[in-house]
Amino acid sequence: MADNLFPKDFLFGSATASYQVEGAAYEDGRTECIWDEFSRIPGKVWCGENGNVAADQYHRVEEDVALMAKIGLQAYRFSVSWSRVLPNGGREVNEKGIAYYRFLCQTLHRYGIKACLTIYHWDLPKELEAKGGWANRETSYAFQFYAETLYRELGDLVDMWITMNEPFCFCYLGYGNGVHAPGRADWNDFASAVHHANLAHGLAVESYRKTGLKAPIGIVWNPILPRPATGRDEDKIAAERASVFNNEIYMGPVFGKGYPTLATSEFGLKFPIEKGDEEIISTPIDFYGINYYNERPVERDSSLLGFKDAGTWEEETAMKWPIVEKGLLRVLRWMDSYSGHLPVYITENGSAEEDCVTEGRIHDKGRIDYIRKHLGVMKEAIAEGIPLKGYFYWSFIDNYEWTFGYTRRFGLVWCDYMTLRRIPKDSAWYMRDVIRSREE
Repeated sequence: MADNLFPKDFLFGSATASYQVEGAAYEDGRTECIWDEFSRIPGKVWCGENGNVAADQYHRVEEDVALMAKIGLQAYRFSVSWSRVLPNGGREVNEKGIAYYRFLCQTLHRYGIKACLTIYHWDLPKELEAKGGWANRETSYAFQFYAETLYRELGDLVDMWITMNEPFCFCYLGYGNGVHAPGRADWNDFASAVHHANLAHGLAVESYRKTGLKAPIGIVWNPILPRPATGRDEDKIAAERASVFNNEIYMGPVFGKGYPTLATSEFGLKFPIEKGDEEIISTPIDFYGINYYNERPVERDSSLLGFKDAGTWEEETAMKWPIVEKGLLRVLRWMDSYSGHLPVYITENGSAEEDCVTEGRIHDKGRIDYIRKHLGVMKEAIAEGIPLKGYFYWSFIDNYEWTFGYTRRFGLVWCDYMTLRRIPKDSAWYMRDVIRSREE
């Protein structure tokens, strides 16, 4: 299929997250988040690297947005630093923090780029974690206040709202197995975190509906839809169990389906549901986002969850993630059915590559191939009638990649972490050509 077969209203953009690109960690009233603290724990992050400077977008908004426009991007998905606008996770608004995000949104609009705001992308204020974090129900209400603050202060400038990014990751990796911030590994805390994240999302949407704002609001998940490693019934069962654990405990309540029975009866998850919670969580959304990077086979095992990853044979990115573009089509089909045909965006998709500068250029053929393959699958999905409305490449610029520090590069734009010089990669110009061909 030709690249120009995307509908005229299909939105092309890129995405980042505050802690991964902003820097300015101790400037203009920002206080610490859980990743500031987590990065100081020996062995948790590559060489103890942190987001203190990152790509320094806080000081380079004009330069970066001008690059977005040069590439032809139509939208920029960014997240807000909770502790930058509400220091210490409290209720006193930091005007300098709000001013930064107003300036970012205004600059995007000046260049004709939509501002797509993610309220929460993993950087919980440290003080809220000290009170129990997402395992504490009060964090849900703190999140509601935080969201209401953003609606009031930025509502006139935001074109798309996303409540939170990948609750699976910040709940399971943060509270279930402890490999991400805050580094806790407690099954009960994990179950509580899941429910309180779901509740926080619902409260935020409920509050939004009272504002009169017209921009669409939704949530972003990273659906993990493993395929059975073999045709054996036991591996098919493993794949079904994996979907419940990876997907349905987050999506089910949002779509009014409740928590899957399997999660409580066999996984032993005790969700602290109170009266009225499920109605709040299922407050209707306008769209949902899918972050898709890979698909893995699973097989049955004797663990509590009853499944484990099996070996893969596919080509891998620098993250050691298999490249399985057809997995995206499977996810889109499943999610379309599960959501009741709700509009969907690919809110993250991208490839880490072993990038290097050669005579002032970055020839990232692997990344271009990755994008091309996944765009092809998206066109198949649209042709099938799936209401896919846009694609956000992850990421706009090389950034702090969580536990990997600065060792993995996903960006369309190269960032020299010593000088902070920006260089658009060949993949940036490929994206420009795709967008232009669609618009001709």
